[in-house]
This record gives sequence, structure tokens and C-alpha cells, in this order.
Amino acid sequence: MDRALTILEYLAQNGSSGVTEIAKNLQVHKSTAFRLVVALENRQLVEQEEERGKYRLGFGLIRLAGATSAQLDLTKEGRPVCVRLAGEFEETVNIALLDSNAAVNITQEHGNNVVASRNWVGKRTPLHATSSGKVLLAWADEGTIASVLDEPLEAFTEQTITTPAAIRAELERVRARGWASCSEELEVGLNSVAAPIFEADGAVVAAVSVSGPSYRVITDDFERIADRILAGAGEISSRIGYFPGG
Repeated sequence: MDRALTILEYLAQNGSSGVTEIAKNLQVHKSTAFRLVVALENRQLVEQEEERGKYRLGFGLIRLAGATSAQLDLTKEGRPVCVRLAGEFEETVNIALLDSNAAVNITQEHGNNVVASRNWVGKRTPLHATSSGKVLLAWADEGTIASVLDEPLEAFTEQTITTPAAIRAELERVRARGWASCSEELEVGLNSVAAPIFEADGAVVAAVSVSGPSYRVITDDFERIADRILAGAGEISSRIGYFPGG
């Protein structure tokens, strides 16, 4: 891995180079350098020039940079809305992305009611047992849904939904009403409600959620909470370029 990254750094600094030059810089045998370059080429991180034997940085890096930029934009544009929602609910508000069959939280804001709370930023949480995860899974492609449901679904509490048929029914409900809820399915005493964030092309790129103790975020209030979360999600969506019917 280090050697592959060194190749990318070398090409960034020196422009197109041949395998012999790369091997010399890495201080490895030419065959080793060639194997590493081929691996990078297969991921489109480097590409071969028309002049055979010369390699340069590939367009795969632009794709990665675009993904990073999109995440940074989402964090930047979503934070003011999350701060406001956390203040309104006086609970914890998160934004999460789909990443390899899990939800990953990229930003978190606390309300005044939160005396002490776990830091969820960077943490991977299960798609079937969180409101954000249900949102991300509900709008995922069928391949992703099937991949998640093909694996054993862990029961974190007695309330966790663990059968594929029940999960699919839950996802249908999420899509029909436009938001998801979680009632003590990940942790006893923890409830949450989440709504989808759309990017410019209309795809769901993230989910924003509010979570808190079940005695404050009560199930009877889920619809009322959802109305406000949906409004916040809509604002974040518009901030990153999504306009319904546009």
C-alpha cells in the first residue's frame, strides 16, 4: 500500500514516467514496480500514455476527489441545519452516508438536553437497526439491499428486525412515508427518526436523523418529529443542489 501511494506521489511531482524510473525511485525491482503500476491502472488511478511504457495519473483520482469534495460540501452545508435542529429538538442530530453495507456518521450536533452523549462521528452503524440506515437502505439499489439481507442480521435488542421479509416490508413503509424511525432497535432506551438528503441528480446521498432517550423522543411523537426532520433534510438537499421537479 505504501509503495502504491509513493508511485502516485511520484507521478504527481514528476509527471509521466516509465516503469524503470518508478522502480528506481522506489528502490525496488522493475517487476515489482510493474506489478504495482498494473494494480493502480486496474483501478484507473494511473493510465498509460499513447507512448508505450509511460504512465501518468488517471481519471480515477478525479472520481475520488469528487467524492471527497461532495462529502466536504455535505458536511459544510449540512452543519448549520443540524445545529438548528439540535437546538429545536434539544437532542442529538447526525448526518450519515452509506458505506459498504453500513451507515457512517460524518457530522453530529448536540442539543441542550444532551448532558453526555456518545460521539458517533466516523462510527459505522447497522443499516437494519438505525433510522439513518433504514433511509439509506430504502433508497439503495437492489444489489445493495440483497447484499445486506443475504448476511445474518444481528439482533441488538428484542426490538431489532432481523428477517429479510420484515426488513423489506419496513423499507416499503419508509419509501411510502418518506422517513424512517427506530424504536430501541439498536440500543434499549434509544429512539431516532431520519429523513433522506437528495443530491442534484435526485439520488439519496445521505440521511439526517435526530436521536435521544426513548422517554424524550417518544414513539407517539415520531410523525411530528418527522415533519421537522423532513424540512431540515429538504433544506440541506437544496443547499447541495437538489431542486424537486427541477
